[in-house]
Amino acid sequence: MSIAGLTIIAESINDSVPSTHALFEKNDIAGIVELAKSQAENGAAYIDVNVGLRSPGFMADIVKKIQEHITLPLSIDTPDPEIAAAGLEAYNPERARKRKPIINSISQARLQMFDIYKKQPFIPILLVTEGLDQSGDLKMNKTAEETHATARVMMNIARERIGNVKNGDVILDPGIVPIGSDLEGNFKRLVNAIKLIHQDADLIGVNMSVGLSNFTVMLPSKRADGSPVKGSLESAFLTMAMPMGFNTIIGSVKRNYSLLAEDHPAMQCLKEVLQLDGFDVIMRVMSFYS
Repeated sequence: MSIAGLTIIAESINDSVPSTHALFEKNDIAGIVELAKSQAENGAAYIDVNVGLRSPGFMADIVKKIQEHITLPLSIDTPDPEIAAAGLEAYNPERARKRKPIINSISQARLQMFDIYKKQPFIPILLVTEGLDQSGDLKMNKTAEETHATARVMMNIARERIGNVKNGDVILDPGIVPIGSDLEGNFKRLVNAIKLIHQDADLIGVNMSVGLSNFTVMLPSKRADGSPVKGSLESAFLTMAMPMGFNTIIGSVKRNYSLLAEDHPAMQCLKEVLQLDGFDVIMRVMSFYS
């Protein structure tokens, strides 16, 4: 069951996924196409395509082959501007019912990706987890206020580079980290950043997204008593975040995301995590599984 208003960018065609990496290594294009078709049939709105460090030509070939078999738009996922350009140039909007692809993702360190827009318009995912310090060097944002400030900077850059871009045609990624090792308060930063972005009159209507599977990486799928909890902390995050304008994830079409009741144990866990710091966060997450 999908959540109304939640856009899922299906995550499985990614070189970091061992089974997908094996398909890439074997040059099993048919297997990659089947993976795209399966995700399209199971609720994806976009199909993410990340070929890792392979060549721009390989990305172009994968994009063309996938588009021969599905009509969903794609998300070209790479930090490499040349690979991004190759994927975009290979993308055929007509095969996706004239819908734009996504570029995931543009940061202040790779603004040249905007240059491709004139050849192939796209929806940018703007990475707002890092900003420039006073000396002009990139640094990771440690607070919600820094994340919000970078969101404003990146939106202004997008407006300048694309021209007359609407907030609804942009996705901001404020970043999510594994909750099971969050010693630095990143979850607290994320939730408060989403709130600040949502309250900013200059950012009304902007989309927000994270790679949601990162949230519970390395955590078990069951409690100590054997009861299943897979997806419940992700669902609790969505329950918290969606009323604040959060509406997109890079995630799994196999995960049963849902909106939870306020008294659900996963909701109680995340609410308490927001009040804790350091190792107490880890202990609270571990107690949820025990």
